[in-house]
Amino acid sequence: MIKIEYPKHQFKIKKENNAELIFDGFRKRWIILTPEEWVRQNILQYITAIKNYPAALIAIEKEIYLGELKKRCDIVIYNRQSLPWMIIECKEMNAALNSQVLEQILRYHITLPAIYLVITNGSYCIGFEKKDGQFYEIDELPEYNKDL
Repeated sequence: MIKIEYPKHQFKIKKENNAELIFDGFRKRWIILTPEEWVRQNILQYITAIKNYPAALIAIEKEIYLGELKKRCDIVIYNRQSLPWMIIECKEMNAALNSQVLEQILRYHITLPAIYLVITNGSYCIGFEKKDGQFYEIDELPEYNKDL
């Protein structure tokens, strides 16, 4: 299990038409503030402010195709060669990080063969690194190497 201490961040939140919205500084627009979006915004702040992942190399809700099915990866971080380096799947805080969530991110990995796979519900975070065709659990998110 990976321990994450989220940085303090002043999120911009507003109400509009009976919906609560949060400003996504990465996508530069207001998004409906769902429980999953809250987790996504916090993990984005963590990976950019604490782990120094370059915001320019992060895709949010990246559309992919699994056969005929169109899916969206919550967060994809690329290396400097524009190859997928990490996929992060976010779930709301009450969601269990179970085999279904793991199977979901493994399906995304078919299209986006990243080295790191991470699943989180905000409270808990589980990560894996792929080495020699096998996945191994990691105990912390890796630093982003500028030479990637």
